[in-house]
Amino acid sequence: VHPNMSQGCQGGCATCSDYNGCLSCKPRLFFVLERIGMKQIGVCLSSCPSGYYGIRYPDINKCAKCKADCDTCFTRNFCTKCKSGFYLYSGKCLEKCPDGLEANNHTMECTSIVHCEASEWSPWSPCTKKGKTCGFKRGNEVRVREIVQHPSARGNPCPATSESRKCIVQRKRCQKEGKGKKNREEKRKKTNKDESKETRQESKGRAARRQNREQRENNNKTQPKKRKAPNKEQNLAPIDTAH
Repeated sequence: VHPNMSQGCQGGCATCSDYNGCLSCKPRLFFVLERIGMKQIGVCLSSCPSGYYGIRYPDINKCAKCKADCDTCFTRNFCTKCKSGFYLYSGKCLEKCPDGLEANNHTMECTSIVHCEASEWSPWSPCTKKGKTCGFKRGNEVRVREIVQHPSARGNPCPATSESRKCIVQRKRCQKEGKGKKNREEKRKKTNKDESKETRQESKGRAARRQNREQRENNNKTQPKKRKAPNKEQNLAPIDTAH
């Protein structure tokens, strides 16, 4: 055993020294040098830390540094997250996004510019004036539309969502709501009253006919039957003509 190597290695080290830490790692672990002041210590990790990417070799797995402007990377030439002040685009870290793209300060990426989109106009509303549709000749009508896609920071702004124009209607007088309602109520009451009157008359007629029928039946039951009058000729005594 080399005099600088230690037998009791910990933390995933296959070989180590008291001064330099890990010299090699156990299988599937990555070897990386950590700087502590002026000294570098070897450590073995299951994944590479921020600013490094892993490279696997037949005899050892190592962590290599990303580019200076890259915070995390898949390979040295493909960054997955940029450091502050840079924007990620196609694996590269840029200070300014290319033409046709804009910088997203939330994700720190270069994204496509999104323009505003609006729906089709609705039909024109009825011609009104001060909320009424009668009692005037000139009024206004409006139409509206909705925003279906809001723009990004550099996208085209959204257009107006409502339009108004002058309109002309046939002048007509407004019917008073209270009077109209009163007339409808009176008409309804009159109809109900007429129906009730007809119903009562029909009921009285049926009751009168039933009473007359019962009276005739009672009279027929209580009136005695008339006896047949005797024949006057049969009751006369024979006249004696001898004298």
